[in-house]
Amino acid sequence: MGVTPWPGGVRVVSRRGVLVGGGAAVVAGLFGRPASAEGPATDPFTLGVASGDPSPDGFVIWTRLAVAPMAEDGRGGMADRAYEVWWQVAHDQRFTRPAASGMTWAEPSWAHSVHVEPQGLEPGREYFYRFGVDRWTSPVGRTRTAPARASLPTALGLAFLSCAQYEHGFFTGYRRIAESEPELIVHLGDYVYEYAAHVYNAPSGNVRDHAGPETQTLAHYRQRFAQYKLDPDLQAAHAVAPWAVVFDDHEVDNNWAGPVPERPNPRFAQRRTAAMRAYWENMPLRNARQPRGTALPLHRRVHWGSLATFHLLDTRQYRDDQGCGDGYRDCPAAADPARSILGAAQEKWLLDGFRRSGATWDVLAQQVFFAQRDRDPGPALSTSQDAWDGYAASRQRVVQGWLDAKVRNAVVLTGDVHAHWAADVKLDFADPHAPVVGSELICTSLTTGGDGLDSDPATHPFLAHNKHLHLYNGQRGYVRATVGPAELTADFMTLPYVHRAGAPAQRKASFVIADGVPGLQRRYLRPFTGPQGLSPQEQADRTVWSETERP
Repeated sequence: MGVTPWPGGVRVVSRRGVLVGGGAAVVAGLFGRPASAEGPATDPFTLGVASGDPSPDGFVIWTRLAVAPMAEDGRGGMADRAYEVWWQVAHDQRFTRPAASGMTWAEPSWAHSVHVEPQGLEPGREYFYRFGVDRWTSPVGRTRTAPARASLPTALGLAFLSCAQYEHGFFTGYRRIAESEPELIVHLGDYVYEYAAHVYNAPSGNVRDHAGPETQTLAHYRQRFAQYKLDPDLQAAHAVAPWAVVFDDHEVDNNWAGPVPERPNPRFAQRRTAAMRAYWENMPLRNARQPRGTALPLHRRVHWGSLATFHLLDTRQYRDDQGCGDGYRDCPAAADPARSILGAAQEKWLLDGFRRSGATWDVLAQQVFFAQRDRDPGPALSTSQDAWDGYAASRQRVVQGWLDAKVRNAVVLTGDVHAHWAADVKLDFADPHAPVVGSELICTSLTTGGDGLDSDPATHPFLAHNKHLHLYNGQRGYVRATVGPAELTADFMTLPYVHRAGAPAQRKASFVIADGVPGLQRRYLRPFTGPQGLSPQEQADRTVWSETERP
């Protein structure tokens, strides 16, 4: 049986019972619109629920109706009409303590996705939410508001990840993230991949196939998102906490740069338009992020009280084309001050944000490697032109910007490269004696590349002549972090395999960044000496750390 919305229909009511009004997503189209003639014949909530972009008084909650999610036309088996959807937010999982409720419409033009923005909620609080249409009720999601802007929380539990190629492995990492119950999850891109089946093969073998051709049209992208969102581990991660998301390249096309595709394609503008639309339809993004044509206004900020400001960046839409191709090159164009990976407007927005922040931690959540990685041990410089190394002047302006603004602690979160790395950031990487002015934490892929290999960082050739690099591991996984007023601790979690489900998550390394002390400090594991008979996951969870040491 369905659940009747609380009295108050289209209103958004705070816990104190004060009418605070609804946003455009709640009230638009409610009056003068006929309801659908009949509800869905089967459960339309097959793709789960999600929330994101928390603020002190609210967040966005998301779902998408699809009774046949893998339909080739991308319509999810829904009729070509709007469906009236109710939603509820409560203080408890049983919905006995209401906080907000309302009605909205799932429109066919937006793939029957729903993006609702409750307002007037209390800061720094946990909430539960759900949706309903006709006699069907969605799963329950858990989310939270951000702390009040002037408050200083004691800690923020954070997980961040990237690169989840459906074919290359099972999404156990999402399940392990959900089990750790973070307060915020940051996805750094490559949420879906564009390839047809049997095109991009992992060394350990593909464990399942993409449906449909390489994504080119809106129907293709909608179907691909649906295939990923049907995964129960991914649904569990979305339902446990709010997400802050940015895309990288594979949500559109490998290594694309602004208007330039990987390979010549006269229809790339149409492809990018379709990809942007499908991304917004399927992610917990606010209505202000709704795409227009090829453009989706992705860069934005999430504030976690005065503890942390997350600057969510877009390194794809506004970048200049790679100066010498995508690979490792000694490329003169990389140093050209006229070139940017962010574009001039976004660079200015970021530097203005540094000046206004005042947070203990300024966190750049973005897609591609930020610190220098020189492949050549000799005097030549050979760096990846798809990363910030290909836009070295742009990087220098950003770093100088946080120094000029006297940012207290600058930390960069990065995905893309399918391996765990950790790096100190310098203004001048060519000078081995230049001071460290920030830190970078790079997460491996969740599945992309298959099982991968455990590895000794000392054997990686880059680390010998890139002294600011302090970690390399080639397994799959994610990073779990705790952000506090005195320090930020990052645990690099790995899974020993992804070719089958159920792998435990293990801490491979841990680093600390102390407040006011730029750079990484390593924490080392003590041998596990607890009770016998525990599972590898239980042993990993009970492992303790020795004293902090400088690498």
